[in-house]
Amino acid sequence: MTKILKTPKIALGTWAWGDNGQTGNGYFGSTMTQTDLQEVVDNAIDNGLTLWDTAAVYGMGHSEAVLGKLLATHSRSEYQLSTKFTPQIASTSTTPVADMLEDSLDRLGTDYIDLYWIHNPADVAKWTPQLIPLLQAGKIKHVGVSNHNIDEIKQANEILNEAGFRVEAVQNHYSLLYRSSEQAGILEYCRENGIQFFAYMVLEQGALTGKYNPENPLPAGSDRAAIYNPILPELATLTAELGKIGNSQGATAAEVATAWAIAKGTTPIIGITKPEYIDSEMRALKITLSDKQIETLEQLADAAQVDTRGGWEHPM
Repeated sequence: MTKILKTPKIALGTWAWGDNGQTGNGYFGSTMTQTDLQEVVDNAIDNGLTLWDTAAVYGMGHSEAVLGKLLATHSRSEYQLSTKFTPQIASTSTTPVADMLEDSLDRLGTDYIDLYWIHNPADVAKWTPQLIPLLQAGKIKHVGVSNHNIDEIKQANEILNEAGFRVEAVQNHYSLLYRSSEQAGILEYCRENGIQFFAYMVLEQGALTGKYNPENPLPAGSDRAAIYNPILPELATLTAELGKIGNSQGATAAEVATAWAIAKGTTPIIGITKPEYIDSEMRALKITLSDKQIETLEQLADAAQVDTRGGWEHPM
């Protein structure tokens, strides 16, 4: 590749944007208006947070469509787009990866994607080669793999290497509560090979923000409430420590959890649904954590003994 992948220290996630076919009221139990989200986009770009992460499968295209409409008010050179091919919804045509990409390009209102991912491994030998003609045509500039384990990442890299390309990014679930990519050696492999690691679910869908506890649980009726509310008692000590560290630096527990992911050498993907969250991310960038604080947080996370692996994720 002629250009090196360059990313902000924090990427912005749009999983929750239009995730049920509307602008909000979906998986995350949140409500967003078009005006709110336009302010999110404008505020982010003004502050140098310019990488937007989405996927064809998020709301079956609705997230991409909402994002594309909002970004249309900005020059294409002002932002980077990250979206994904998901094998589980691939067509039966002879060019399923190219077909899904074309649909994403149309919804996003662009003629190229800065960072294109194979969303889930499914069959590395089958799907990875189909990225090569898209790279050669310039329709995608950089390639990443998401939810792949260490062997699958290496296999994808070998396939791309044969054509003069490489895996430039890995995107896996990584948080204080779920460090499987670190334990499996994926973070080390990425460091050794100049691959940027993107961490999603850094805040565990809000459970590590310090906003929720058994007396004030996540919004009832949402899927994330069903998953996380039962383990809130086990997280109390950890979230209290996140809040304590945050108070010492004029920050919140969520901002400290984000700063932890940055300190570990990753690029956190933070779901953004409100304009003021951009200001929060800018504060997270200013937090400095000592080795002792990082060690304490990880020890408390381990002591919670919770498993937050998603149903779509296989062991790393």
